[in-house]
Amino acid sequence: MKVSEKIEQLQQKEAHIKEMGGEARIQKQHDSGKLNARERIDLLFDQDSFREIDIFVKHRSTNFNMAEVDVPADGVVVGHGLVNGRPVFAFSQDFTSRGGSLGEMHAAKICKVMDLAAKAGVPVVGFNDSGGARVEEGVQALKGYGDIFFRNSRNSGVIPQISAIMGPCAGGAVYSPAMTDFIFMVKKSSHMFITGPQVIETVTGEKTTFEDLGGAMAHNSKSGVAHFACQSDEDAIEQIKILLSYLPSNNLEDPPHVLMGDDPARLCPELDTIIPDNAQQPYDMKDIIKSIVDVAEFFEPHEYYAENAIIGFARLNGRSVGIIGNQPTFLAGCLDIDASDKISRFIRFCDAFNIPMITFVDVPGYLPGTQQEWGGIIRHGAKLLWSYSEATVPKLTVVTRKNYGGSYIAMCSNHLGADMVFAWPSAEIAVMGAQGAVNIISSYRKEIKDAADPQAMRQSKIAEYETAFSNPYLAAERGYIDAIIIPSDTRIRLIDALEIMCTKRESLPPKKHGNIPV
Repeated sequence: MKVSEKIEQLQQKEAHIKEMGGEARIQKQHDSGKLNARERIDLLFDQDSFREIDIFVKHRSTNFNMAEVDVPADGVVVGHGLVNGRPVFAFSQDFTSRGGSLGEMHAAKICKVMDLAAKAGVPVVGFNDSGGARVEEGVQALKGYGDIFFRNSRNSGVIPQISAIMGPCAGGAVYSPAMTDFIFMVKKSSHMFITGPQVIETVTGEKTTFEDLGGAMAHNSKSGVAHFACQSDEDAIEQIKILLSYLPSNNLEDPPHVLMGDDPARLCPELDTIIPDNAQQPYDMKDIIKSIVDVAEFFEPHEYYAENAIIGFARLNGRSVGIIGNQPTFLAGCLDIDASDKISRFIRFCDAFNIPMITFVDVPGYLPGTQQEWGGIIRHGAKLLWSYSEATVPKLTVVTRKNYGGSYIAMCSNHLGADMVFAWPSAEIAVMGAQGAVNIISSYRKEIKDAADPQAMRQSKIAEYETAFSNPYLAAERGYIDAIIIPSDTRIRLIDALEIMCTKRESLPPKKHGNIPV
């Protein structure tokens, strides 16, 4: 055969494989509102930068007449390319080819790009759209899942791992995305669950739907498994690109420095009046965050989960930062089980990838109640203490209003290793609020009991306590607050602190790993 004929043969073989499951199945994919595997890859990567590998890989199964079954690229597209000019590895399961089912060689292709990504020190993005394990391959398929899980664990904290659920993801298949750093889901077209609605009804009698059980909003608002609920495949891919822009390629690099054209000396005069005079009145902490960060851009994972806590990415003078905050508009910003988990995991991600953290504090305490206690708020709350204490990246804290009791310690206080703590004049740093304090302090209780007008005396003692303790000055006197600042100066002070602390070097005692309370 001539060389020209061999080249033509190669092109024909590649063209056949790129037809995937065929025109009818691709059309069915489009009719369901989904892109196919190769379209997703094309949207993720910069034009003409994607380089596919293992396109000719075939399954080796002979069970159930599988030897006669052609599965193009064994149901998954893998390779590398550039995303906004930066290298990334990716795999994309092809639902049009045998339902994107995972078998021995399908898994081997995914494992190969995971290994290459780890060696190269670049992120890996996975598009999950699969009917699950390829039943015909039996234990070989199960081995494939195990091999992927093993790499998810080994690569965690080394390279960013991002999962996009763009179709079904059931049974053992859900655990790999759950072991990655961030999960994107698409409303109405992506689902995750261990056991489906039919199995649940058969075993428990409980009736549910795919969407209610494992849809995008179920996992974004109820379980907290997913971090983003997107409108479409295209929207999800665009959001992934934005996320990657904040992250370093690996744990040995610093995040990208991207100047946004926002003046580092800009004042934020609107912050001087944002805190209500009535301490019981809420305000939106996101307004404070967006006022301070570069060009008001705040990228928020877990927007719908544990809304009493805020996490997200932003930039200050071009530097990527992780933002953490209490949200007074939801449960008064109290810490609870879900908020503790949400913040703790985000802290550990930022710390793993050298992203400085800024914590905005307005917290009245931990959410009381039997369900919180029985659900393990002690254990879950301890994760927050642990994670802040363990983190060695620059840690800056801004106290805007309430900062009481154990939650004062938990929200990146000086005592958990905050490098610089700022407070606004409106800050109230105390063991508890004045209303509760007058019910506990014995001398106050006696004076109120003995007073001719107990109610007037109670109000007098509340005012007395507020004057003495509900302010930032006692903490500042002890050096627990580094500076009490005018709110409009907050952006300037944070940028200055970030610049001086960007060379921070701190290491933990030698150990295999700590035993974090889970």
